[in-house]
Amino acid sequence: MRILFATRNVDKINEVRWILQKTSWEIVSLVDLNSDVDFQETGVSYAENAQTKARVAFARHKMLTMADDSGLEIDALDGKPGVFSARFFPADISYFERNRRILEMLISVPSDKRTARFRCLVCLITPSGQERIFEGVCAGRIAHTIRGSYGFGYDPIFIPEGYGLTFAEMGQMIKNRISHRARALSQVVEFLKGRLG
Repeated sequence: MRILFATRNVDKINEVRWILQKTSWEIVSLVDLNSDVDFQETGVSYAENAQTKARVAFARHKMLTMADDSGLEIDALDGKPGVFSARFFPADISYFERNRRILEMLISVPSDKRTARFRCLVCLITPSGQERIFEGVCAGRIAHTIRGSYGFGYDPIFIPEGYGLTFAEMGQMIKNRISHRARALSQVVEFLKGRLG
């Protein structure tokens, strides 16, 4: 079974393929399909962004389609960057610089007040047009320094609950089992298994 994951983000599609590697599904991206689909993340909620991407891609390719939106919610910043995580800083700055700026904003915040969570919503559209939303959350806290080189985005500053390592220090074996995206996709797997018998 082929599933379109509606993204051009190479880091994200590699992560999704790793998470779903034990299924028999072929995960393809917009890049793989040489797709001309275009969309903007202008929604004010994760669900709205995920639905927009999935609907546009599904309308073009008419196949089982998934899209996600995710973000880092930091309590000391009133939930920011949240749904605007990808748009919180200028698009042309590096992951490292984004993380550096977040830590700068939290420089006076003590460890016990650095609580945060990663949230991911996945929109799935079946070939018949049925639409479902799945949500995964991974709670944790923000580190005081940038740590680790694995992963992407805000991984080097996020320490999941129950661990002493950042996502970027863990490597894929651990991160892709406990992450927000892994938790959302595990629900997708269960739903599709139920549908496909």
